[in-house]
Formats: sequence, C-alpha cells, structure tokens
Amino acid sequence: MKIYTYHTPERVPADWQPDCAIAVDVLRATTTIAAALAAGAEAVQVFSDLEELERTSQQWPAAKRVRVGERGGKKVAGFDMGNSPSECVPERVQGRRLFMSTTNGTRSLERIQASPLVLAAALVNRAAVAEFVHKHQPETIWVVGSGWQGSYSLEDTVCAGALVHCLWGQQDVSLETLAGNDETIAATALYRYYQEDLLTLFHHSSHGQRLLNLGNEADLKYCAQTDILEIVPWQIAAKVLTKA
Repeated sequence: MKIYTYHTPERVPADWQPDCAIAVDVLRATTTIAAALAAGAEAVQVFSDLEELERTSQQWPAAKRVRVGERGGKKVAGFDMGNSPSECVPERVQGRRLFMSTTNGTRSLERIQASPLVLAAALVNRAAVAEFVHKHQPETIWVVGSGWQGSYSLEDTVCAGALVHCLWGQQDVSLETLAGNDETIAATALYRYYQEDLLTLFHHSSHGQRLLNLGNEADLKYCAQTDILEIVPWQIAAKVLTKA
C-alpha cells in the first residue's frame, strides 16, 4: 500500500489514477456528507456548478430532495440548507437525496470521480474510512484535500494525517514505506502534534477564522471530533455517494 497526499485537487496528477481516492474537506463538505448519511439521507450528489445542480435536482421529486448550497462559508440564497453538519437531522434529510455544491469540497470529489474506489473522509468518520480501506487493501491511495480556492488548508492536511496515522497503525511497515510522497509524512507529523487539540488548530486556520467570523463556532466544534460516526461515504455512480 502506498498513500499519496495532495493538499488541493489542483495538485492531483493528471496522468494516472489510484486504486482508491479519498476526498477530504473537514470544514465542512465531507463532514456534512458523513453527517447526512448518518442521519438517513438516501445519497449525496455533488456539483461544482450551481446551475447544473438546479437542473439536475429539478428532475427529482420535491419531497425527496434537499438542495445544499454554500459559497464563501455562507448558505446560497434560495437553497434548502447551507454546508453545515448541524443541519443534517433526520427530520430534514432522512430518505432524501442531497444535491450539494460547496466552495471547495465538491470540486475535490469531482476531480477524483474516475477512480475505481472513491470515498469521502473527515475527522468524524476517520476510523470507519481507515477500516474500510484496510479491508479492501488498495495498492495506491490518494488522499485529496480541498483547501480554500486552490490554496493549502491546515484542517484538511491534519485530517489527511489523521487518516494516514490510522492506516499506518494497521500496517506492519514504517511510515516512510507507506508514504508515497513527502506531503503524506508532513500531514502525519501535523496530526501527531495537534491530535489532542484539533479545535485549536481549527481556530488557527484561515477557514476556521472565516467560519468563526460568520458565527459558526458550533460547526468547528463538531468537525473537530474524531471517530464519532461509523459512516463510509462511497461513490456508487459519478459524483453520487451513499453509505457503504
């Protein structure tokens, strides 16, 4: 097994595909996806383009759809929900499909959609995703952070490191043997430094500061929790994720 970490979807190689690709957007898309599936959502379908989301969702029965739109940390006007895991309660999402577009995370999922096995990971479901990957034993893995509009983000890197750390504990090899690139070693080091105080790291991050300024401290606290959901979102069709 070799794990390659990429800080943003723009950094992903264009000339090959891994056996497994894992999208990470801790604040907040992949956390919201895991929370929605845990609350009984039928599936989450992702879009980078809001107009495409509108066209596709219109083909779905109104009672069975939830349109999730976020730009710049704020809910898109006219949508049912913003990109917040706290909004994913059974009364709102159970038995429904979420049609979702966010500033960063949905771009990562679109970028890796051609991989044979596509998963979505956050801190809240880190152990579940690691166990799923360990069971399937793909030879090559990409962990793709979403960043912020093409730039590096602390929170996605620390989550990538948390996932690698968990997978490393399941393999009888050194970290250097497991790591496919230096970014994987760096992400693991960041997690090992902050693993007991992830919320503080979120407060240091630029997107964490952005969400705090928008009054979303509760979301930061939720997203900083580790291994609270036994949910593995996996792609069953292009850009459509459901519970494995």
